[in-house]
Amino acid sequence: MIQINGEKGGGQMLRTALTLSAVTGKNFTIENIRGNRSNPGLKNQHLECVKAAKKLCDAKTEGLEKYSEKIVFKPGKYRNQDIESDIGTAGSTTLLFDTVLPVTTQFTEKFGIKASGGTDVKWSPTSLYYEHVKLLLLEKLGLETDFEVEKTGFYPKGGGKISLETENYSMESFELLERGELEKIEIYSKASRDLEESNVAERQADEAAKKLKKNFASEKVEKNFEYIESDSTGSALLIKAVYENSIAGFDALGEKGKSSEKVAEQAFQAFMEFHDSEASVDEYMADQLMVFAAIVDGVYSVPEINSHIRSNSYVIEKFGYRVEVGREESRAVLRAGK
Repeated sequence: MIQINGEKGGGQMLRTALTLSAVTGKNFTIENIRGNRSNPGLKNQHLECVKAAKKLCDAKTEGLEKYSEKIVFKPGKYRNQDIESDIGTAGSTTLLFDTVLPVTTQFTEKFGIKASGGTDVKWSPTSLYYEHVKLLLLEKLGLETDFEVEKTGFYPKGGGKISLETENYSMESFELLERGELEKIEIYSKASRDLEESNVAERQADEAAKKLKKNFASEKVEKNFEYIESDSTGSALLIKAVYENSIAGFDALGEKGKSSEKVAEQAFQAFMEFHDSEASVDEYMADQLMVFAAIVDGVYSVPEINSHIRSNSYVIEKFGYRVEVGREESRAVLRAGK
């Protein structure tokens, strides 16, 4: 039984453990779940992650209840069956998808998952990032998916609906060290319908475009905006950087008291910091890609080795994989595998 102490990490440690337990067939116990959070233990979204992983490998569990700070997970055999999940809050649906997506590397047939909850909320990849950055980058590495946002869910009501299907594919070992030259920059901006009179989506996109065109050729910058139905007022912005060999993304969320221009500034500054480095993937993809790299053997470059990578490495190594990191001038190199 693998013993994991989650006192220095958040929900990512749990999600990684669930994924690798399902893939390897190894039992684990995790204590002090989300131990470094002000409200530790399992929230709705974490419960749904456990339930989804449990269904995919016919696992036996203990401690599966809200606010529990310890669970036991004993996987059985793979069961490729579609999943439907309702988080019931604005908890992140994209993080739920992150739990099961690497498990599909073991399937030989199509797989589908639908989820209701938050689609564009804090502390998680927005649906914009997921659709236009993460899944497209994974496609370069062998994963084919069909992703749909039926309804956007902002904080606090959530109510969003997204779905994901994976095709039969073979994900092989990969090396993604050099991102190559910047080819284009795409801006995606969306806001709830009640913000249309204030032109929030346009203002976010226009401000981002203005800042980018001061630093890059105007023909490289492309902008898109839309207004969507949502149970809560909200907005989201993504700056997507397309390089020869990679894709990186930088998103920001609107909230009460935060101007559209401030949203654009936040995403723009994050992009510029990344662009000034030589990393192949952004800081968010850096730890999200680790589980895939461990399963198939991968190496890639990241801006820096942060706390998320360190806590993720701890869990990955518990399941018998290796993680190696090295520092270069303006990037770090991360290698994971068997």
